[in-house]
Amino acid sequence: MVEAGRSPLAPDAHAGKVAIITGGGTGIGRATARAFVDTGARVAICGRRTEPLQDAVRELGDACFAMPCDIREPDQVSGFLDAVAARHDRVDVLINNAGGQFPAPLEQTSLKGMRAVHRLNVDASWEMTQRVAERWMIPARSGFVTFVGFSPRRGIPLMVHSSMARSALETFAAGIALEWSRYGIRAVCVAAGLVRTEGLLAYGGEELVERYAREVPMQRPGTADEVAQTIAFLASSGGGYITGTTVVVDGGADAWGLADTPPPLEP
Repeated sequence: MVEAGRSPLAPDAHAGKVAIITGGGTGIGRATARAFVDTGARVAICGRRTEPLQDAVRELGDACFAMPCDIREPDQVSGFLDAVAARHDRVDVLINNAGGQFPAPLEQTSLKGMRAVHRLNVDASWEMTQRVAERWMIPARSGFVTFVGFSPRRGIPLMVHSSMARSALETFAAGIALEWSRYGIRAVCVAAGLVRTEGLLAYGGEELVERYAREVPMQRPGTADEVAQTIAFLASSGGGYITGTTVVVDGGADAWGLADTPPPLEP
C-alpha cells in the first residue's frame, strides 16, 4: 500500500511542470495535488467550495494556487484559466477529477437528473480539456490529460446515470489518443474503485465502506494516495508510451464483478 505523504516516484519526476487539477480540494484531487507537488510540480486547483481549497494551500504552500470555480459554468472556467495564465506560462498536465452524482434507482432517475450528472462529469470535462489543450498543450506539442472514471466499469446499482457518464470519459481518452497524439498529447482514464474519501463516506459512513470492501478481491478499500500516485506515474516519463486506454485502480473489483446478491425478482 502506498504510504500517505511518501511518493514512490523520484523527487524530481515532475520538476518544472504545471498541473491543473479540478476538484483539487478534497479526496483524490487533493491527494493528486500533493503527489505532483512532492515530485517537483506546481499545481493549480479548483473546486466549488473555498474552505477545502484554502486547506490545500496551507498544506502545499507556494507550489499550489487555488481558486473557487464551478467547472459547469464557462465564465468561471475562463476566469480560472486566466488566473492560471497570469501565474504560469505553461500547463503540462490536466487532471479532470471533479465530478458528482446522487444515488437513485434507474426507474426513479429523471432525464433532468441524468443530464445534470452528465453536465458535470462529461460536458465540463470536455470544455476544460479543449480549452487547456488549445491554450497550452497543442501550441507546446506536449501534454497529458487524465479523466477519473469508475470501476466496476460494467455499471453500479443506484449509479447508472453516473456510470454512463464515466464510461464516456474512457471514450474521450481514446479519442484524444487518436486525434491529438500528433500534437504530443497523451490521455488516460483512471477508473477508481472503492476508495475511502470524504465523498464516499458521505453516502453511508464506515459501515457502508466496509460492507462494500467485502465484495473486493483484496478485501479492503483503496486510498486516495494510491489513485493519486498512479496518476502521477502515468503523467511521468515512465508512463510515456501509455495513452488512449483505461487504467483500473480497484483491488480487482472490475475483474470480479459486483459479486453482490442480485435483488429478488418482482412478482
